[in-house]
Order: sequence, then C-alpha cells, then structure tokens
Amino acid sequence: MSVQIYVDETKAKGYLIAAASGAPEQLKISRKEIAALILPGQRSLHMKAEQDTRRRLIVDTIIRMGNDLGVQAVVYDAGRVGTERDRRARCLQALVDDAARHVAAEIVFDLDETLLSWDRQRMIELTRAAGARDRLTYSHRTRHEERLLAIPDAIAWCWAKGGDWRQRVQPLVADVRGV
Repeated sequence: MSVQIYVDETKAKGYLIAAASGAPEQLKISRKEIAALILPGQRSLHMKAEQDTRRRLIVDTIIRMGNDLGVQAVVYDAGRVGTERDRRARCLQALVDDAARHVAAEIVFDLDETLLSWDRQRMIELTRAAGARDRLTYSHRTRHEERLLAIPDAIAWCWAKGGDWRQRVQPLVADVRGV
C-alpha cells in the first residue's frame, strides 16, 4: 500500500516528531478541509499562533478527518537525552524504518531551513540502509505550500502540551515510540 506521511516536530518539553499518514486519495479530501480552516489573512495554520477556541476547532476537525478518512499518527519521542540533532536522528531512524514497511511512501517534512542540508544527508543514509531508496521519497515544504502539515503540527503541539490537549488528539495517535 502507498502512503503519504506528513512530519513536524516540537522541542517543547523534550524532542518529538509527529508523523501523520494516510492514503493519497483520502488525503486530497483532508487537504480541502484544512484549507477551509484558514482564515482570511492567514497563509497557513500553526497551533502556536492560534487562540484556544481555534485550536479546539482545528483539533476537532483533524480528529473527524482521522475517523472519516483513516488519517492516523505516530509520535516518535526522543525525550531530552543527547543533542537536538542526536534526538532528531533517532526519530528519523524510526520514521524511515516504519515508512520502509510500505510498498511506497512519500514523506513531507515541515521546512526548517537550518535543518535542510542535514536532513537531506541523513535521509540519504537512512533510506539506503533500509533498502528503500527506490520506494521512499521525501521533501521539505512550508506549511503554506502543503496544508496537510497542519495535522502533525497540531498533534505535536497537543502532545507536548499534555493534559486535555493530549487527550484530545489521542484518538489519532496509533502509536507512541520512545526512541
């Protein structure tokens, strides 16, 4: 089965990556629903910049999409051990190992210019080691270029926030992996 995976990180309270995935045909519908949440004057959704009322609306929409369209997520939690790049490397290793189990996978990272070169090199090494270079592709895009990056952003933000926010996204989270 082919899968698309959208990835964002948070450094709040440790380091974790949220990876939201689904079938390409279902994600086309999700993209339209996310676009409908963008307010006039906004280029994209970002949980950090939203008020709690909007955050709840965004999370509720994402949960409904998960239920209706089969969108689900994995949280890769590297905690606080090691440098930030060490923690990211462990998360990416686990992400690539999981993605390599699919017939084909496309991974879309939220663009962080400071990590772009490092990520590219790491992904070359990881996909080669997993024997998945020919069936696993990846790219880095901004939130306004790829609206579906709002999904892992919301999951990562809620997960790091904890409490009620974490409980809200729990239905979408298929697995939490300590790495």
